[in-house]
Amino acid sequence: MKRLFDLIVVIVAGFLFAIPMLLVAMAVWFSSKGPIVYWSKRVGQHNALFNMPKFRTMQVETPTLPTHLLGNPDAYLTPIGSFLRKSSLDELPQLWCILRGDMSVVGPRPALSNQEDLIEARTEKGIHALKPGLTGWAQVNGRDEIELSKKVQLDYEYLDKKSLIFDVYVVLLTFYKVVKREGIKH
Repeated sequence: MKRLFDLIVVIVAGFLFAIPMLLVAMAVWFSSKGPIVYWSKRVGQHNALFNMPKFRTMQVETPTLPTHLLGNPDAYLTPIGSFLRKSSLDELPQLWCILRGDMSVVGPRPALSNQEDLIEARTEKGIHALKPGLTGWAQVNGRDEIELSKKVQLDYEYLDKKSLIFDVYVVLLTFYKVVKREGIKH
């Protein structure tokens, strides 16, 4: 049932966001040098690596680190990077990963391959068995503002509560949080 939900959401979102995605791609292209889409190695289900796309919000020479580990993340943002991140428009290319089956609409956000502490903590709690999500329970409960231990706790709560109804609730809560721009630092 979850896979069917994912496919329906991707098809609907694909139609709804086709033109905005084209406009974002053009804005990224014209506002800074480098590729439109940034691909990063991410940790997926059962800790398998996959390539995840995002509209590029950082300068090309930015170190491959979680944003909170960059000394001054704002110094690396492209001219439209902050807007794309705060609006979550940078995440739209991940619809491709959902279509391919590497991700789900709802699940724990995929870790960067160098976030060993997060990967280890999730593995210890069995969270690694879930497909990563475009959004998730931790995302709607703090996003960039929560510490690693709290994030893992929330991911574990999702593992325990996961259901189609809970996924719909998380998606609706995500729209609310994005519109209010809650929990976003950069």
